[in-house]
Amino acid sequence: MKFGIQMFPTDYAIPVTELGKACEDLGFESLFFPEHTHIPTSRRTPWPGGAPLPLEYSHTLDPFVAMGAVAAVTKTLLIGTGVCLVMERDPITLAKEVASVDFLSRGRVLFGIGGGWNEEEMENHGTKPSLRWKILRERILAMKEIWTKDEAEYHGQFVDFDPIWSWPKPARKPHPPILIGGAGPRTLERVIEYGDEWMPIGGRTGALLAAKIEELQGMAKAAGRGPIAVSIFGLGPSPELIESYIGMGVQRVIFGLRPEAAERAIPALKNYAEVAKRYS
Repeated sequence: MKFGIQMFPTDYAIPVTELGKACEDLGFESLFFPEHTHIPTSRRTPWPGGAPLPLEYSHTLDPFVAMGAVAAVTKTLLIGTGVCLVMERDPITLAKEVASVDFLSRGRVLFGIGGGWNEEEMENHGTKPSLRWKILRERILAMKEIWTKDEAEYHGQFVDFDPIWSWPKPARKPHPPILIGGAGPRTLERVIEYGDEWMPIGGRTGALLAAKIEELQGMAKAAGRGPIAVSIFGLGPSPELIESYIGMGVQRVIFGLRPEAAERAIPALKNYAEVAKRYS
């Protein structure tokens, strides 16, 4: 079992460089940063968490800037987005951002992506919420062309460009792993079509997770693919849950860390590390 950490990188929490070094020193495999470019003040769309929206959602640093900073002070720690809101970003620019961080970190990027939940946020970026997954799909397919071709082009309904040159290419070949978040009706289809791994949020798949993992591996086999890795995202330090996930065939547990100052974040991180050591 691999163990990672997820934390909103904010302007008031432990600096990401300090967090990254601590994660590596404590033996964690990976560190993931979520993304929100902004939070519309209308608050029309309810937060899926069910409570008032936490402060960190409107104080989040750009994940790729944060990842680059962490890459500069670590050697082996994998750095990921958890998740990147692809439908809010230009695909040509995003392809370069992902490739640049992967190139500079020597292949340590895990590219987590998701469909998002805040409709006003998407609309401010020109994305119609009902089309977000179709837009995301085309942007990912176009980005794969940019990452893997010296002269890339893509012609779709939402993404359309003639041959271009764009370097650097990612250090990881053919590109950083794409971890698809979510657990909706078509999520597994998306993983099979353009993803490399599945990354559902802990607690939102419930008792159906084992059946979903079995279904995913069956779909992968039918598509001529090998077993697909599964990560559980945003978990607390529960040995009982970890053991149940091991039995289901989960490969990575990503603990959710509150974005707090170092004097609170580091003890919590050490507690997670002690739990993780039981399964190393």
